[in-house]
Amino acid sequence: MSASLSTVAYIGATILFILSLGGLSNPETARRGNLFGMIGMGLAVLATILGPRVTAAGVPWIVGALVVGGAIGLYAARKVQMTQMPELVALMHSLVGLAACLVGFASYVDTSVQYTGAEKAIHEMEIYIGILIGAVTFSGSIVAFGKLSGKIGGKPLLLPARHWINLLGLLVVIWFGRQFLQAHSVSEGMTPLLVMTVIALLFGIHMVAAIGGADMPVVVSMLNSYSGWAAAATGFMLSNDLLIVTGALVGSSGAILSYIMCRAMNRNFFSVIAGGFGGGAPAAAKGDAAAQPAGEVVPISAAETAELLRDSRSVIIVPGYGMAVAQAQHTVYEITKLLRDKGVNVRFAIHPVAGRMPGHMNVLLAEAKVPYDIVMEMDEINADFPDADVTMVIGANDIVNPAAQDDPGSPIAGMPVLEVWKAKTSIVMKRSMASGYAGVDNPLFYKENNRMLFGDAKKMLDEVLTALKA
Repeated sequence: MSASLSTVAYIGATILFILSLGGLSNPETARRGNLFGMIGMGLAVLATILGPRVTAAGVPWIVGALVVGGAIGLYAARKVQMTQMPELVALMHSLVGLAACLVGFASYVDTSVQYTGAEKAIHEMEIYIGILIGAVTFSGSIVAFGKLSGKIGGKPLLLPARHWINLLGLLVVIWFGRQFLQAHSVSEGMTPLLVMTVIALLFGIHMVAAIGGADMPVVVSMLNSYSGWAAAATGFMLSNDLLIVTGALVGSSGAILSYIMCRAMNRNFFSVIAGGFGGGAPAAAKGDAAAQPAGEVVPISAAETAELLRDSRSVIIVPGYGMAVAQAQHTVYEITKLLRDKGVNVRFAIHPVAGRMPGHMNVLLAEAKVPYDIVMEMDEINADFPDADVTMVIGANDIVNPAAQDDPGSPIAGMPVLEVWKAKTSIVMKRSMASGYAGVDNPLFYKENNRMLFGDAKKMLDEVLTALKA
């Protein structure tokens, strides 16, 4: 393939990637967006392999890597459960960061192309920044994977003077960057490059470890952005225009998504990076009776829940991570179908940060064949809760916490939440009275119009479905 034909193929792949992002912005076009993305990536890979920069001797290595990577991808697609998708995404981000680091070191030790003057300084700057971003992405994504999979606790690790530690690390990285650019040989420049890499790896660990459980959905989108910029940096190192453009698309879209999610949590991006939120509710001051929720918890049975649903005209269901863990989305769909057949208006309310990654609940409901037109975003449905007869909260906690509006001293004060307590009756499905991922107690459980349906979500929903059929 000639260089001009390869460029045309790259332009086609870029257009397909843009169409893919556009398709993913809406559930109804997401499947088509995925298809565009797959075709674009296939075209990009073929154009690279058949392009003028790959010699015949390198093709077997590339094909071997494609076979190994493809086999791992197929295995993951078949074996990984939907509840494990957040940690899988974090793990994929780590591989992008690792690739950026490896390409950076390979580009630095490669002496087949000699750079001089300003061109040499620019190339080495690309290498230094690319490895820096890649190392932060790699180690940060590994920690995120551990937190999302439960191998590492969700409580933030808050070291004394942690912000000063980060600032000191940044100054050291800048100083060693100067040493790296002034190095006269590969061996002389390798020491500052390795020191910077170690500091970047430690910074990635420290940054994500300091972020609490409630902010993990933002962390996933943030790492997605980082992986994009790491890919763009790799493109600069390899002088590959398509990789630069693709990385910039991923990086910018991830940054925009992070901003949207931060706004949905009433937090700014820098406060998320600073960490700390989600490590448990603050202890109440002595004599502060208002710090503890007032009222009694009223349990309800599956049969009573079915009776309430049967007598309702309007039902709003709020899914959360508990539904994902219990794999209850298919039973939820069966209940929804049964109620709609009886003339009940059933809709779903989705909070932007429900679950462990952006769009987590939407993916689960789509998998269960829930119609797109009854799945509503928070801004679309929040005003409708007062008209609902029953709201069912399935394994969600922090996103339905009225303390966000009522308690200025709450860690989640000001965070937009789904106002489920305004319905005639709210039913919260939980295994226990334990606080949510943010570690904040929920006054909703003690409200007069709230009922608690305790137990495994799948088991209890099966009982509700059986009672409805009866």
